Amino acid sequence: MEEVALIVHYQAMEGKGDEVAALLARHTAATRAEPGNLDFVALRGTEDPDSFVLYERYASADAFKAHQASPHFEGIAVAQIRPLLSERTLRFCQVIQPDRS
Repeated sequence: MEEVALIVHYQAMEGKGDEVAALLARHTAATRAEPGNLDFVALRGTEDPDSFVLYERYASADAFKAHQASPHFEGIAVAQIRPLLSERTLRFCQVIQPDRS
């Protein structure tokens, strides 16, 4: 199975960064507890505290789908974080692994 990796950019509405950061802390903890999650890191911009970058890795496409179907994804990411955003972009990536020879 090939893992799924993605980079998500969030731009919160002006002044909503603290609220988004608090919600992301809860969402990060819940996501890291998922059996198919390999890595989930939420970063906040130091120059623009309303900007965020998420780095996510899942063991498989099914694990990513399970994440999207989870109660915390719907309850925190979709229902609470997205309404605070002015922009959201996702970019799926391929993980480059070192040669094992």
